[in-house]
Amino acid sequence: PPGPHGEPGEPGHLWTLNSGFLLVIHSQSVQVPWCPEGSTQLWVGYSLVYLEGQEKAHTQDLGQAGSCLPVFSTMPFSYCNTAACHYSSRNDKSYWLSTTAPIPMMPLVGQDINSHISRCVVCETVTPAVAFHSQDHKAPACPPGWRSLWTGYSFLLHTGAGDEGGGQSLTSTGSCLKDFRTQLFIECQGARGTCHYFANLYSFWMTTVTQTDQFVIPVPGTIKTAEQQRHKASQCHVCTRRL
Repeated sequence: PPGPHGEPGEPGHLWTLNSGFLLVIHSQSVQVPWCPEGSTQLWVGYSLVYLEGQEKAHTQDLGQAGSCLPVFSTMPFSYCNTAACHYSSRNDKSYWLSTTAPIPMMPLVGQDINSHISRCVVCETVTPAVAFHSQDHKAPACPPGWRSLWTGYSFLLHTGAGDEGGGQSLTSTGSCLKDFRTQLFIECQGARGTCHYFANLYSFWMTTVTQTDQFVIPVPGTIKTAEQQRHKASQCHVCTRRL
């Protein structure tokens, strides 16, 4: 038979779980986004899409912490060779997520740039976040046991000067941007200290595909109105597992 109950144990220790999973949120506005409930803010910054040096693109995953630089500069790097290092002395470029500020006729300089650069935040979370894509104009549901962080549009890749650019992994949260934009990012020319929306800046988005559209020849077309563009773009959902 069971014996008598023993003496009560010592009080337990309350430990805080620090997992080290990083979540990056880009607001696509001048407002700094908030970290979701249950996460810890590490730093805030500006949304870097990619850098161009020696006429080659070096892209950032918008779902990784490296895409959120704490300080903005049109030229955030220098280049070095065997003799010396040089800063802002040639036509290297940086590209940043933009805001909804009106597109200017002339290149921006100085404080005028500020209202055109998206803000971001890096958070520490207890579980990783994953992007799910519907290839439909409705956002997919989070899987059972997962909770929603945000919904958005399925962003694939981008190109800029010299047809250089990069892309996003479709599992990365950087492939699910909260807002759809035809003019998604802005080019900054480091040596000049200016930023502008040039006509050769292209963004590529997943489109909606119905079951009947599979294995058939796509029909070409041009989509001009903002409402139709959003309706044609695939929607996505960023989710994280519940504890």
